[in-house]
Amino acid sequence: MNLKKVLWATAILGLLICGFISYQIYSAIFSPNTLFNNDEAYVYIASDATFSDVKTSLEPLLQDLSTFEAVAKRKGYITNIKAGKYALKKGMNNNEIINTLRSANIPVQVSFNNQESVALLAGRISEQIEADSLSLVQTFNDPDFLKESKFNEDSKLAMYIPNTYEFFWNTDAESFRDRMKTEYDRFWNEERLQKAKNLGLSPNEVTALAAIVQKETAKVDERPRVAGVYLNRIRRGMLLQADPTVIYAIKKETGNYDTIIKRVLFRDLEMDSPYNTYKYAGVPPGPITMPDISSIDAVLNPEKHDYLYFVVDVSNFGYHMFAKTLAQHNRNKVQYIRWLNQQKVMR
Repeated sequence: MNLKKVLWATAILGLLICGFISYQIYSAIFSPNTLFNNDEAYVYIASDATFSDVKTSLEPLLQDLSTFEAVAKRKGYITNIKAGKYALKKGMNNNEIINTLRSANIPVQVSFNNQESVALLAGRISEQIEADSLSLVQTFNDPDFLKESKFNEDSKLAMYIPNTYEFFWNTDAESFRDRMKTEYDRFWNEERLQKAKNLGLSPNEVTALAAIVQKETAKVDERPRVAGVYLNRIRRGMLLQADPTVIYAIKKETGNYDTIIKRVLFRDLEMDSPYNTYKYAGVPPGPITMPDISSIDAVLNPEKHDYLYFVVDVSNFGYHMFAKTLAQHNRNKVQYIRWLNQQKVMR
């Protein structure tokens, strides 16, 4: 009898121990293990991340890091880490967390516009994907790529069409650049290419002219009219005489694109730069900024008129007064010069 009791007791104890261990394993795998109060939290895992890096990222988000590590080992995640951006849901258990980190890399929306150099563009992009600004700048400036893609030092910014694009966060610099070339080729479809040809301009020249239109007016509805002015001047063999190109030439020479210049002076018009459209005829060798799609399409679909000049309309800021003759333009210009002097805008 005593032996039977011992055996029964041993069996029961074994069952209890097995049950406890099973419960511990079940709890480690299937019990909620999140610590955050929001509905979800995001985790960013770098391409060169180790499991230690992953744990550091997860530490403020999990109740029990040790059970997560135990399940990660059991599921083989420790040696199979995936880079990317991941969304953890409130109340997730370790099993769900690891499954998410293995296969649920979510895309990010990458947006950019109105950059004046590839360095500024790189800084903007590096805030949104894993690639750092230095690697992006080096990739954007790769001479072999530029030559193969028919861009150069002046025109390279034209390849980046401002918009919102979907990428995985762990996109590297080269993949980003190559995708932008694909988007550029898609943007310049047969219809746009034909319109550019009808104007006697290449796509890069259209973009360079659109950049001037972009700087001249923030009003989308006015851009086709401004584009029409510059195209009229080109057809007549006139200099574009666009103040934004002079401002850009000054910035390019100093390397300081953050400089704010509100007034172009007569001495600035003598600056010897291919971007100075008061000295050099035709479209500048490259864009002075990254034009919006609306500015590019304004050049491709200009308003038909006989205007050759325009100046800021101080009675309706944001818009301009247009003129067909220089005499009319000079009369219009008086009100703007007077306003600049009243506001003491000297530079």
